[in-house]
Amino acid sequence: MNSNDNINTGFNDLKQVELSIDAAQKMVGSATMSMDEDLLNDATNAVRDARTQLENARTNRTGLDVDFLNKSEQILSQCEEQLQEAKQ
Repeated sequence: MNSNDNINTGFNDLKQVELSIDAAQKMVGSATMSMDEDLLNDATNAVRDARTQLENARTNRTGLDVDFLNKSEQILSQCEEQLQEAKQ
C-alpha cells in the first residue's frame, strides 16, 4: 500500500461523485430500456448512492466546484425522473 493511498482530497471526492453519477446514468439507461424490475431497483439504488456522495461533497465542501455540483444535481434529478416514469 502506498502511503498516499489514504489521502483524501477534494479532487478525489469530486471525482468519486463524477464516477458514481456516470455509473448511475448508465444503469438508469439500461434499466429503462429493458424495463427489468431488478435493474430498475439497482438503478434506483445507484442514483441514491450517487446523491449521497454528492451531498457529502457539498457538506464537506471539499474542492467545492459550484458548477460541477449544480450540473451533478441536474443529472441526478433527470435520472430520478426517468426512473419514476419507467416505474409507472
